Amino acid sequence: MKYWHRAQSTEHRAQGTEHRAQGTEHRAQGTGHRAQGTGYRVQGTELSKWNLIFYRLNFNKKSVGDFRFEQMDIWKEAIQISDILFNYADKAEEKKLFKFSEQLRSAVMSISNNIAEGSGSYSDKEFANFLNIARRSIFECANILYIYERRKVISNEDRMIIYKELITLSKKITNFRKALK
Repeated sequence: MKYWHRAQSTEHRAQGTEHRAQGTEHRAQGTGHRAQGTGYRVQGTELSKWNLIFYRLNFNKKSVGDFRFEQMDIWKEAIQISDILFNYADKAEEKKLFKFSEQLRSAVMSISNNIAEGSGSYSDKEFANFLNIARRSIFECANILYIYERRKVISNEDRMIIYKELITLSKKITNFRKALK
């Protein structure tokens, strides 16, 4: 008789866990529906609200093997910007400015790395902290580009082209971070 009660008790605990899991799933769906009504604009461009929806609904539409960050526009833009900035770092290296090139490479990698790492967070608050670090790395890149221009590694025109893209990405990260709260 004792063993039958234990088995029954274990079964009830398992059912309770299942109900809690279903409740969590419903809360996550509700959060996603609220997110759909939110549109963010950055200099006339709408920030993809799907980024937030994918994040909140655990990327139900992603293909097997994709990481969350691979679906995010802010990560994709950070990767595109990194290609340009890595070319600038190569120019600095050609001028034997090795520390300059490594500093830029580290800063630019920090942008996409923190977006990617943060997308693996379990909480919005934690993800927001990673986005803040990514945004600060954008500011670091902007500062390094001023130094590159002064040291004649790049021209003013080169700096201004990527500078505008850095500003736009910074604003998109800020708006995405606000949407997480």
